[in-house]
Order: sequence, then C-alpha cells, then structure tokens
Amino acid sequence: MRPWISCLVALACSCTDSPARTEPNEYLYLWTGSSDSTQPDFLAVLDVTEAPLRYGRLVTTVAVPGFQNGPHHTEHEMPADHRLFANGFKTGKTFVFDLTNPAAPRLDGELREVGGMVHPHSYLRLPNGNVLATFQMWHASAGAMPGGLAELTPHAKVVRSTSLNVRGIDQGVRPYSAAIVKDLDRIVVTTTDMMTDSPASRTIEVWRLSDLKLLQSFPLPDGPVGGEGLLSAEPRVLGDGRTVLVSTFNCGLYLLEGLDTDTTSARLVASFPRLQGESCAIPVVAGRYYLVTVPAYHAVVSLDISNPAAPREVSRATLDTGDVPHWISISPDHRRVVVTGYAGMEHKVVLLTFDSTNGQLAIDRRFREAATLTPGFRMDNKTWPHGGSAPGVPHGAVFSGRTGGPTD
Repeated sequence: MRPWISCLVALACSCTDSPARTEPNEYLYLWTGSSDSTQPDFLAVLDVTEAPLRYGRLVTTVAVPGFQNGPHHTEHEMPADHRLFANGFKTGKTFVFDLTNPAAPRLDGELREVGGMVHPHSYLRLPNGNVLATFQMWHASAGAMPGGLAELTPHAKVVRSTSLNVRGIDQGVRPYSAAIVKDLDRIVVTTTDMMTDSPASRTIEVWRLSDLKLLQSFPLPDGPVGGEGLLSAEPRVLGDGRTVLVSTFNCGLYLLEGLDTDTTSARLVASFPRLQGESCAIPVVAGRYYLVTVPAYHAVVSLDISNPAAPREVSRATLDTGDVPHWISISPDHRRVVVTGYAGMEHKVVLLTFDSTNGQLAIDRRFREAATLTPGFRMDNKTWPHGGSAPGVPHGAVFSGRTGGPTD
C-alpha cells in the first residue's frame, strides 16, 4: 500500500472509532410531599443535562414508607459520598437516599428518634464525613421540651448526641439550623420553632464542635424597622472559614463578631422588606456573593459580600408575582440555582442561571417542559413512576453535579 493511502486509511479509522462528544450527565433531586394523604411522599429525579430533549425531563421517583411525612429539608449540597439525608419533619423521620447511581437512587436508611429527640430539621457534613443533625424537640410526652444536636454516620447510626432538655437551659428554644466553623471548633445554631414561630427564636447558640457542648447563647438585636432579629434562620460560613452571616425569617442579615471568644455578638448589616405572612428564607454563599430568597420582591437576590459588614445588592431574579420563593440550592459548578417555594410555586420548580464573576442572576428559560414556553417544571400534572398522580409539593432540592458521559 502506498504511504499516502495508509495515512488516509488511518485517518478514516480514527474518525470512525472516536465516540461522539456528549454532555456529562447532571441530575436534580426534589424531596417532595404528596398532596394526597393516601399516596406516598417521594424523591423525584430530573435530568438537567444541558442537551436537547433532556433538560428538565423526569427520570424516576423513589417513594418512601408511610404517608404525610412532611418532606422538608435535605442537605443543602450533594455530599461526597452521595448519601443524601432528608427529613420527614411531621413524622419525625430521617430518610437516607443512596445516590451512587445518580439516575437510579434508592432509599437506604431510616431513622426515627435519637435519645428521645424528634423532629429533625437540618443536616450538615462534619469534617470527618459524618452528619450533624438538629432536632427541634423531645416527645410530646416529655412536655415538648427543646431537642438538641446529634452526630450520625452516613448510614444514620448515632455516634453521639447532646440534648437541651436540661435544667438551666432556656426551654423556649428549638434547634433549627446550624453552621460548622471547623477552624474555630464552633457550631453556630439558630432556634426558630417550626411549630409556633416563638419569639424566643431570636436566640443564637454557640456550641463547641469537638464535644458538642453549648458555650453561649445571645439574642439577635433589632434594627431601625424593628423585629429584624426575630426568627433566626440560616447561618452560613464565608470563604475564609471563620466569618459567619446569619439570616432571619424576618429578613434581617447579621454578622457574628467574636466567635472565637466567650462573648460572641451579632450586628445587623442588611435587611429586606417583609411580605405579610411570608418569610425571607434559604441563603447560599457562592464565592464573594450571598444569594437569598426575598418574598417581598418575589425574587432571589444576589449580594456582594466582599465586605461582609456592608453587603451590596448586585442582582435579582424576579419570578411571577404569585410566587413565594423559599428554598434555593446551587449547583457544584456555581452556574445554576434551583428554587422551590409556596403559593404560586407550591407545585413548581424553577432554575436560575448565575454568573460567579459578577453575581448576576436570571431565570433559566431553557428549563421548561416540552410543548410550553413557560420556564420551570410543574409537579401537579404528572403520573408518577412510583404510582399515583397526586400533585407533588417539592421542598428540599439538590443538584448531583456532573456524573460522567452519556450513560452512568
């Protein structure tokens, strides 16, 4: 064979044998309650791979035992071991989903109470890979006293726990959410009561991470409007690993000071208008930006927190006027944000795009169902893979991140 013919044959083989370029798989997990008390709650899996005919497609659902569990919070981001913790707040259950096969998750664990503590709310990963869980209270038979914190293995086995149901502790507080400040050996805990929204929930607690000991408690002060410090909500650690911002459901944003001392305090650094009956809610830290839901704007707002003592709004993504955004979570590459909520969002999920270089947010209009131009995925017009067709009420939502080639 002539040399130039050999080259052409080799080139042709090379082109034929090379696989077609495909987008990595990406999924979105929606922890969903059923609107029908006779149908189970479930985890829904959406394909959010940015490719034609795939973006926003329902892949499967995984039902959980029992009914009306009250699906509420999950972990806020996908853990490295792909075992996602999710609470059934009403029934006091913790469910663990194995997502190692991203397109085909399975339920792989369930936990009820920990030493009498019930109603788990938030889950955070500890430096050792275990899970820190907040529990709101004890059994009603114990007088609905405050709960506490527990360390769990990724398989929901109890490692250690500390209860607040002891003499000398303010019996009006309810552990709500937390932030782990590893560099300072601290845990910051907020205390909103999910049952009554007690005014005592302006309290912030500082715990020692190494032994789960409560070190101090103090109230969030109000600002010029009044009431900004009520209903302490979500603490978040900033990029330096030491600075903590705490949001409230009454739309205040506080900077903690002196966290490495015995006299931690908080200073109001930003606030938003409040919509009657609705609350500012879940925040996300993405580099030098702080994203948070603001119902009064029907929007997710982006703040530049380069100077955390003086946050500055740089963008907002405004939803429909009937939408009340509540939960947000960001994709691992910080390019997209998922939003669930109440009112017009009760059965709807929306994605936003996010530019981490300038903090800009926008509605992702590519994320929509077939034969419609309306952004979002609806959960009130489906027959579910696990059975039934009751409208779904999504709450916690988490991205998988990129998981490989055309198939997993």
